[in-house]
This record gives sequence, C-alpha cells and structure tokens, in this order.
Amino acid sequence: MNADLEKRVMRKVTLRIVPFIMLLYFIAFLDRVNIGFAALTMNQDLGFSPTVFGLGAGIFFLGYFLFEVPSNLILHKVGARIWIARVMITWGLVSGCMAFVQGTTSFYILRFLLGVAEAGFFPGIILYLSYWFPAARRAQVTAIFMAAAPLSTALGSPLSGALLQLDGWLGHAGWQWMFVIEAIPALVLGVVVLFFLTDRPEKARWLTEEERNWLHNTMQAEEQARAVGNSHSSAWRGLADRRVLALALVYFGTSAGLYTLGIWSPQIIHAFGASSLEIGFLNALPAVFGILAMILWARHSDRTNERSWHVIGACLLAAAGLVLAGNVTTMLPVILALTLVTVGISASKPPLWSMPTLFLSGPAAAAGIATINSIGNLGGFVGPMMIGVIREKTGSYTGGLYFVAGLLAFSAVLVLVLSRLGRAPQATAAHPKTP
Repeated sequence: MNADLEKRVMRKVTLRIVPFIMLLYFIAFLDRVNIGFAALTMNQDLGFSPTVFGLGAGIFFLGYFLFEVPSNLILHKVGARIWIARVMITWGLVSGCMAFVQGTTSFYILRFLLGVAEAGFFPGIILYLSYWFPAARRAQVTAIFMAAAPLSTALGSPLSGALLQLDGWLGHAGWQWMFVIEAIPALVLGVVVLFFLTDRPEKARWLTEEERNWLHNTMQAEEQARAVGNSHSSAWRGLADRRVLALALVYFGTSAGLYTLGIWSPQIIHAFGASSLEIGFLNALPAVFGILAMILWARHSDRTNERSWHVIGACLLAAAGLVLAGNVTTMLPVILALTLVTVGISASKPPLWSMPTLFLSGPAAAAGIATINSIGNLGGFVGPMMIGVIREKTGSYTGGLYFVAGLLAFSAVLVLVLSRLGRAPQATAAHPKTP
C-alpha cells in the first residue's frame, strides 16, 4: 500500500512542479546568456572590445554573488511563491532595459543589476526541491530541472539568431529587439508564479489529505534524520561547513565552463564564417546532447548511489572538449568539441547539486546551497572575462579555453581529494523507481 501511495504522490508532485520550474529556469538562463548573441552585432555598434565585453558579461555574477545568500534566506522565511515571483519580475525588467545600453558604463551597471535581480533563483529552486522530493530521488529531479539550461540553448539559440534579423525594424537594432522580446516571458511568468506555486507539501490542495500527510511525514522524517546525524541546521553552521566551501570551489570550475559556452560559443562559431541565423542552429546542436547526457548520467548516479566519480568523469570530459576546441581549425571539429564540453558540464551538475542536501537541513541548507551557488558562480565571471582578456592580447581563443579547461580539471581533482578523505557526501538510500 505504501509503495502505491508513494508512487502516486511522486507522480503528482513531479508533474505539478518539475515542468513549471523547468520553464522558469529556461527563461532565466535565456535572459542570462542571450548577451552572447547580442554581441554578434552589439559589440560593433557600441565599440566594445573583447575585454570590455568579457568583463561586462561576467560582472553579472558579482551582483549575483553579493545578494545570493540573503536572497535564499529570505526565500526560506517568506516562501518560494512570493520570492520567486519577485525575482522573476525584477530580472525581467532589468533584462528588457539591456536594450537601452549606450556604452560601457550602462552595460556594466545593467549586467550587475541583472545579477542582483536574479540572485536567489537557482539555489532557491534547489532548496525548494528538497522540500518536495526525498534525497534518493533528488539527483534525477534536479537533472530534469537543470536540463532547462541546455534546452534553453537548444531552443533559444535559433530564436535569438532569428531576432537579430529584426535589425533596423522601427529604427532599432536587432539586439535591442532581442532583449525586449526575450524579457517579456519573465514578467508574465512572475505573475503566474503567485497563483501556481505551492510553498510546502502541507499546503498542497492539489494532493488528497492522505497524500499530503504521507509526503509531509516523509520529508519531516528525512530532515530529522539529518539533524540527528552530522548534518547542520543553523545558517552559520551551513556557511562554515568545509564541505560547503569545497563544493563551491568545485562548482566554480563547472560555472566557468558553462558560461564560457553560453557567452562565447556564438562568437567562436562566428569566427568560422557562419551567419547569425546559422549560428543559432549550430549552437543548438551540442545542447541537445547535453540534455540527454544530463538526465541519463543523473539516473545512473541515483541508481548506483554514487556522486563523486560522476562529477569527476564529467568535469574531465568537459576539460578535454575545451582543449580540443582550442586546437581545431574547421567548423565540424569545433562543433564536436563544443558538444563534448556541453555534455560534460551538463552531466556534472545534478550529482554535484544532490550533495549539499545530504548533510544540510533547514536554514543551513538555504545558506549552504546559496553559498555554493554564489561562490561557484564567480566562475561565470572569471571564465568569460579571461576568455576576453586573453583573446584581446593573443588574437585567439586558445589560451582562454585552456585556462577554463584547467579550472574544470581542478574541480575534478578537488572532488577526488574529498572522496579520498571521506568528506564527499554520497547518497545512502536505495533509489526507488522514478514515477
């Protein structure tokens, strides 16, 4: 009876929550990295050098870093429904304002404010999933949610490329239209969140009383078990936990790789002579494979109850892809190299993000997850910035790609060291079949 009840509840929860939060993340990631497509024409229109563009694209993550932990703690207190709605509406407004960038200063300011506005969204969703899904299911659910990032690239790249073709319409550049049009969904969905999202299982009127009670009791028992063991529940203990800081450094490398792809891959492909529309479709191909790899690798991680080697192997694959990308001279090999990078980075994320909630609960989980994400996402500042700086000095992407590959290799080594010291958290419960 319990098995049937569990299966029924998990199916309902999955169908209600996961597609919706995927849609939210799809829009978030699109607004975060569409700057890479805008650069195809914006940089020339505004006279931005590779260094200026790389710094401006990456400065998003400084605002993100400064406001991430406070934002996630507020979400834990006021609930996901209100706070996620606030995040989406403010980032939609700022993202739309990117159409009015006039020069370097306004570019830097708006990218910084976009980071401030979006701070708390991603770790807030990771925390939110820990309220609804038992630990043994979390890597797969996280993978499905995070598949929205490569899916955003797969579907958003052709869209962004097409919107650039509006250049000159009503007297505005194509990149300006792209920013305005792609900001609208965030504003609309921010309002929808207020009516659709449910904060906690005990408030889920779309579950029966029996189903609500089972899910609430299951998640409470899991949280109490973490509190009794070595896990931490206070915010300060979560911030100070060495495993949190180590995972933040691991995530630093994966973020550098992810945003190197998101921000610079359109220009890397453009260097081989492709048009804006062709770049949109070519940039989408690696993301399709990234989606499949992310879900299948996470499923394998859950079934084997293993996290560390799943992160290590994926990081090393991404590093190898970046090295290859720095040494190719024709279009087909560069797409293959970018595919390897996308697969590796996409596959590394779910097993990595399933680790913090295995040893953190309550306010500590809110603070710890936000700390990992905020520090780790500084890699999104360092990676794209260094690509721009090194490219301007050398005229090539090769040195910058090697630099980011080194960061990913460091992430793999750090996880290996943690596993050897017995400090890399692993799943302990057997994984039941996915509903």
